[in-house]
Amino acid sequence: MKKVLIISTSLRKNSNSEYLAKEFEKGAEDAGNEVEFISLSGKNIGFCHGCLVCQKTQKCVIKDDAIEIADKVKNAHILVFATPIYYYEMCGQMKTLLDRCNPLFPSDYTFRDVYLLATAADGNDSAMDGAVQGLQGWIDCFEKAKLAGVVRGVGINGAGSASQQTKLLKEIYILGKSV
Repeated sequence: MKKVLIISTSLRKNSNSEYLAKEFEKGAEDAGNEVEFISLSGKNIGFCHGCLVCQKTQKCVIKDDAIEIADKVKNAHILVFATPIYYYEMCGQMKTLLDRCNPLFPSDYTFRDVYLLATAADGNDSAMDGAVQGLQGWIDCFEKAKLAGVVRGVGINGAGSASQQTKLLKEIYILGKSV
């Protein structure tokens, strides 16, 4: 059994990227894993100050919801980030959270496999390239971790329309079940 942490970074409730995350969650749970789902909606996550105190203390000086989330990231075996694509990049909330996970860099983190689930109105797979590169840059700072999979939910426009992408949702369920 693995500890799987799924983080939905969209602030919109029942967003398209959250539909993907929920399907991954079902698959991972059906495989017998311990799964935790976190939505950043309603969370207070401030911007990193760049003070680098966390590199010595492994604790952030900003007291907000990012501290608890970063601790869960540190102790998960598998990380799954779900994001909408805004201007061909991950959403700002996701980038801010990744920056706030800076205290993990010198730590004995547990995560190894990282997945990205993304949705975009643009119908081209290349619409996700910026988000993939951004997440890969973060992963590259953690030598024991790797980008294990990317799901590119392209051409998904309109609130809740991911719920009708049965082929894509089945693919994500199977991916979740395989972890």
